[in-house]
Parts: sequence; C-alpha cells; structure tokens
Amino acid sequence: MQTSSLDPGGLGALKKLALGLTLTAGLMLAAALMPPCAAASAGSASKRSLTGSTQNPKRMVHLHHVHHRRTTASRAGTRVTGQRAKLTTGFRRRHIRTHGWTSPTWFADSTTGDDIAGEDPWIRQAAISALGNLNGSVVVVDPNTGRVLSIVNQKLAMTGAFTPCSTVKPVVAAAALEEGIITPETRLRAEGKFAYIYGSARIDLAQAMAASSNEFFAKLGQMLGYQRFSEYAHEFGLGERSGLDIPGESPGVFPDAAPTEGGVGMLTSFGTGIEITPLQLAAIASAIANGGTLYYLQYPRSPEELADFEPRVRRHLDGLASYLKGVREGMAASVLYGTSKLAYNPDEQIFGKTGTCSDNGTHLRWFQSFTGDQNKGYVVVVLLRGEGSMFGLHAPEVGGKLYHALLTYPGTQAQTLLPAAALGR
Repeated sequence: MQTSSLDPGGLGALKKLALGLTLTAGLMLAAALMPPCAAASAGSASKRSLTGSTQNPKRMVHLHHVHHRRTTASRAGTRVTGQRAKLTTGFRRRHIRTHGWTSPTWFADSTTGDDIAGEDPWIRQAAISALGNLNGSVVVVDPNTGRVLSIVNQKLAMTGAFTPCSTVKPVVAAAALEEGIITPETRLRAEGKFAYIYGSARIDLAQAMAASSNEFFAKLGQMLGYQRFSEYAHEFGLGERSGLDIPGESPGVFPDAAPTEGGVGMLTSFGTGIEITPLQLAAIASAIANGGTLYYLQYPRSPEELADFEPRVRRHLDGLASYLKGVREGMAASVLYGTSKLAYNPDEQIFGKTGTCSDNGTHLRWFQSFTGDQNKGYVVVVLLRGEGSMFGLHAPEVGGKLYHALLTYPGTQAQTLLPAAALGR
C-alpha cells in the first residue's frame, strides 16, 4: 500500500514538541507570577518530621512557615495577591534604601571585610569552620555578661536588619505566659497536620514551639493584641540598638501598627513588619538563657578594653523571669525533636529556635540558641541568606557544629583574646 507524503509519525512528533513548549512557557509564566508568600511556602518544604524518632533527619515534611492557607486573606485569591505584592514592594524599597542589600547566592566567603581585633581566635575559627562556605553570619555571646566573643560577617550582623521569621515566637510565648493567656499546658487548635504528628491538632506550647506552628502563635497574637505585644517586644529590645558603643549597629525596626495584611497574627507568627539584626537576636536569647537580665552587648577590641570590661545591665525583665522556664522548655523541645533537631548534641543540652521565611525575594534561615550550662554558657545566633530554594535546615546544623567544637574550648576567654598589637594596630 502506498503511504502519504505527510508522515503521520512526523506530525505526532511535532504535536508533542508543541505541547512541550506550551507547558514550559506556562510553567515559566506561573513562576514569574508567584507571590512572595508562595515562594516562602515553597522554601519551607525543608522542615523535617517531628516524630521524635531516630529516622534520617533528611526526610522532611512541610511543618514550618506554611503560609496561612485557611485565612480569609488567602481565600481572596488574586485580589489579595496584588495587595501582598504592593506590601512586599514597600518593604523592598525601604530595605534597599536603608541597607543596600542585594539578593545573594547561598555560598560566599562570609569573613570578607571582618576586623578580627579583639576577637577570641579559637572561638572565631570554630565559628568559621562551622559556617563553611555558606553565605551568612555567626554571632557568639556570653549570656552572663553580654560580651561579644566573635562575629563572623560583621557587616551583616551589625548593619543588616531582616525579618526575624519564627525567631519572634519565644518573645510571643513569654508575653502570653505572663499575661495569663496560656500556661505551658494550655492546648490550642493548630494546623491539622499535627493530628498525624502529635495525635491531635490541639497542641501545647512546647509542641507548638518545637514544630513552629504558625496558627498557634497567630492565635496568641490575636489574644494579646498589637498594643500588649508591642510593649513586650520593646521590653526585649526590639527596635533598639542592643550594643553599647558598637559602631555602625542598626537599631532595626518595630512597626507602629500591626501589618495591614494578616494583622497581628502575621506579626507574632512570621515577624512581618519587624526588622532585627543578629546582634539583637543574640541579646534576646541571652536574656532568656540567663533568666531575665537584658545586658548591653559589648565588643571589646583590645586588651585594654577587655581589662576595663564590666557587664552593663540594660534592664531586668523582672515580671517575665518566672515565665521564661516555659519558653526554655519549648526551645529545648525544638532541639530534641523539632525544627532545630540538627543542633542536637548528646553531650550537652542546647536550646534553640529556627526561623525560615522570605524577605524581599531573599530566603532567610535563622537559628537562635544557647547552652544549658549557666557557668560556661554561650549564645549562638546563625543567619543564612540566599536567593532561590535551599533544602535542609542548615542554620541549626551550623549551630550544632559550633557547639560541638566549643565543648573542647581550650582556655578562658580572657587568655585567648587577640591583642591588637599582634595585628599591627
């Protein structure tokens, strides 16, 4: 039988090619139109299962920063998407005008430009080794004195202020506990997925902190209200410089009102509208670690400054002190079986809280933490930044590596101070 000159097989191939091109173009268009909140949700896929088992920590589930899908705002569709785009644009303009940060890659030499005069050389090297080639900053502080022991990427830590993401939740928890809104045993209904993790969608504070439940902390914010929460936020030093005469330090930002989009719940679950530096987060973690004393952070840069160093108390959080135990229990749970699990060390108790979100198109990975040893304690804050997705909870992993190294710290902090003269200064 004679065949047609128009080969049917060739037409089929052309149709497949055309369909493939159409699908590719559609995917590119969808990616271009994806709102910032969707990007943040996509980036949060790196959170791991909180079963408390010894399973491979690389097996992840969506537990952290899944944006408020059940809210009226998210159901409003494209209208709300447009509003979010406007809000994000406003934040971007303010951020670039204030700091000039550009969207970075996840990998860089984060030590470039650092002035190491006055730093503890052993702790600094341990921090650099833990950070590796990741783009970010590591801050190490003595929580019992406020002395800054080392800062890797000083520019980022002191002058860069960014959305705190879920690292705002310990402050929210402390406020809710003191106000009597909850006790550590109070159970609130959270995301439905917790029924599969904890056996019930009604979870307590430690479970909510461990899994970083956004619905739980959004409800706490709604019960507190903006005014009450803002008072506690300022008590912890948000919107104020944390250091004493640290040149170039940014005061960050605490908003004058709750976010237009999502209200106070977004403020208390994602930290929306707040801008915080790694130094400020280290000061807050120090106050939680030491039982309620907010120290001025001091950064001695020479043997003379160290000889004259005396701890300076900024304020005593007297009303909060008795409630910080509940906050610490939640941070301990986060390391034992929650989002901070990669920082776990069987030889030392570590308390931590992760934060993961998107800030002006740049993804942020936070880890604030401290050790349980009151006599030789450390506060470690890690911030990683990058554009595009990076799967894995690398910030607590960096912190865990550093804490492991600090267990073998060879001497006292004063004995190993880098003398300015040895650096030719």
